[in-house]
Amino acid sequence: MKATQLNATKREKAGKGASRANRRAGLIPAVIYGDKKAPVMIALEEKVLVAEMNKKGLWTRQFEVIADGESHHVLCQDIQKHPVSNRPVHADFLRISKNSHLVMDIPLEFANEEIAPGIKKGAVLNIVHRTVEVKCTPDSIPESFVIDLAQAEIGDSFTAFALTMPKGVSLTADEDFTVATIVMPTQESEEVQTADTAAPTADAAAPAEKKD
Repeated sequence: MKATQLNATKREKAGKGASRANRRAGLIPAVIYGDKKAPVMIALEEKVLVAEMNKKGLWTRQFEVIADGESHHVLCQDIQKHPVSNRPVHADFLRISKNSHLVMDIPLEFANEEIAPGIKKGAVLNIVHRTVEVKCTPDSIPESFVIDLAQAEIGDSFTAFALTMPKGVSLTADEDFTVATIVMPTQESEEVQTADTAAPTADAAAPAEKKD
């Protein structure tokens, strides 16, 4: 997979004061970490970062960050935004190599919803999961998984194990699970109410483990 090149500059100073100075200059402070190497502090042009944020597949696309002549092959891991303006204020990039073993959330896309027979009869698409977690290598990262609803009828369900996995990609889950269903609106409402009133499990309350 071809990486998108991003030009950056190295930051010599950390801290809130230095970060504010970068933002006043139209730069977004960021850090590159991982692959058992020392972190590198960088700054990116805000307009460049925003342009990439507005493109499809930000979290699955690979980037080649060039900072002061040094190249870093990375994935975008996190972008922190201002709570009021929603502008980016900091970015995290994960350094990867061709031998990296990645655990990633891949988005689900639903095609032909407008012609699905069940939906034409009044049913709705009830999305249970918008992403699925997979294990893969950098050269096999899927941009998304597409579920075709062209023949979907009322009562149909779609599961993770039915997704077509490219070579080198596998689900992290050991058991199958439903990602979407075609249901009548009243049934969807009942499912949502049941989910809202269910007691949280220990797993649900636990924070997600940081992927490296």
